Parts: sequence; structure tokens; C-alpha cells
Amino acid sequence: MRQTGFFHHIGTFLLLAATVLLIITDISAPVVNGISMLRVDLNTRQTSSTNFPSLTFGTFGYCVRDTTASGQDFCSQSHVGYNPASVVEQNVQNVDFSDASTDTSKALTRVMILHPIATGLAFIAFLLALGAGVIGSLLASLVSLLTFIVTLVALICDFVAFGIIKAEVNNANNGSRAVWGAASWTILVSAICSFLATFIVFFTCCSARIHRRRETRTKDVPDGYGTPARRRRWW
Repeated sequence: MRQTGFFHHIGTFLLLAATVLLIITDISAPVVNGISMLRVDLNTRQTSSTNFPSLTFGTFGYCVRDTTASGQDFCSQSHVGYNPASVVEQNVQNVDFSDASTDTSKALTRVMILHPIATGLAFIAFLLALGAGVIGSLLASLVSLLTFIVTLVALICDFVAFGIIKAEVNNANNGSRAVWGAASWTILVSAICSFLATFIVFFTCCSARIHRRRETRTKDVPDGYGTPARRRRWW
């Protein structure tokens, strides 16, 4: 792998980066209150000027932040699947979701179980890439491809689910505003990293096999084979 070692290290680093970025998505609210996939800034006229009330939605739940004078946060328990539309309706004025929007966003939050699954796959691909052998690189590229597919499915479901919430809140014109959180961008970048790592690691695998075959053929050639014979003079 020494001929393509530099590119292999780049692919390995991308897999490590994808793992770390997915971990950030996994620990979003309610694990870490301030990390969210979608943040809804509530109307600040409802509370003290020193507070900045908001709703933060994450992988396994949500948090209601700074809605009291004391600034205390209230978070849900961590579990797979929740109802973000209902949380918004309880805390944001003049927002009313249709039954289809509510059911769709609720169902898609269950797909977020793919976040930790993608994290585990990315870490396995990283460990396989560390082997730096041809077999290890081939397996790493396959697992990296699987990581990309799982991450892409989760990414699409995330943006569809929270896109419904974001559009409804911003269209209400009630002083509240919904914006994408950091965890949405980390899962997007992790998908890009795993996609690039798949091709880079697979390229280094194929290139290493080609170099190994050439070296084997060179060693198998007898000494002097192929050297043109010296012509004898006729006199």
C-alpha cells in the first residue's frame, strides 16, 4: 500500500471524520440541549428580555429551553420516535399542523434510529481501513458504501420531517422562527465524507493490487531474459 499510502490515509481520515460528525448528530437534544437538528426560536416578547426561549429537536427527543424566568430547560426522555408537530403546537402560537403533516413527521422521527447505526458502520469502516492491507481496504470500501447509503436514507428522512415543521413555523408569521441546527449539517457532511472515502479507499485497493502484480511479474523474470544476443562478425 506504500505506492498509494497518502491517498489511503486521506480515505481513512474521512471515515474517522464521518464517525465523529455522526456522533455529534447522535448526542443532539435531549442528550446535549444546545445541539439540535432543528431549532425554533420562540417569540421573545413572551418572556424576559434576558432569556432566549427556543425548542431544540434532536435524534432521540427535544428540549424546551429558557421558557421560564429562571431559564430552566425541560427535555423529553431519550427514545426512538416522538411527535415534533405536537411539541410545536403546544409552544408556538397560531401554528396548526394537518393530520398528514403530524403523522408524517412523527413517523419519520422513528427512522432516526439509523443515526447510531450509521455511526457504528462508519467506525467499523475506519478500523478496517487502518489495516492498510488489500483485503482490509476492500472491506473498508464496502462498509463505507453501506455507511453512505444508511446515512443518506437517514438524511433524507430528517430533512423531510423537520422541513415540514420548519415551513409551518416560518409561514405562521407570529414572531417565531425555525432554523436548521448544527446536527443537520454534521450528518450532511458525514454523508459526503463517507461517499468520498468509499471511492478513495477502493481506488487505493485496486492500485495496490496492480502494483503487487507488476512486482510479482518482475521477480519471476529470469536474469538475462529478454536481453538481445550479440551478433557474431562473419569474418
